[in-house]
Amino acid sequence: MEILKVEEGNKITMSISGRLDTNAAPALTEAVEDALVDGVEVFVLDMAECDYVASSGLRVILGAQKKMNSIHGTMIVKNVIGDVMEVFEMTGFADILTFE
Repeated sequence: MEILKVEEGNKITMSISGRLDTNAAPALTEAVEDALVDGVEVFVLDMAECDYVASSGLRVILGAQKKMNSIHGTMIVKNVIGDVMEVFEMTGFADILTFE
């Protein structure tokens, strides 16, 4: 998995590509923890190139959502492919995340 981070003022966009599985989740956890600090108002997770999400990846995404809630920010997940959206729907994540 590859992670690309772009900062624009108080907005951070993180694009991930490849598989968000047990091997990749720690790297994304670290990137998210480093990026989501006080002052960040919008966090965008661009999943256009992410073709698989395992339960460990779901935990990272949930952690990012909880962090944004705690700093009173907004998290947006965008460009989710069909197979990954199906996982979000089956796990209930579709009800707690904001999609664009």
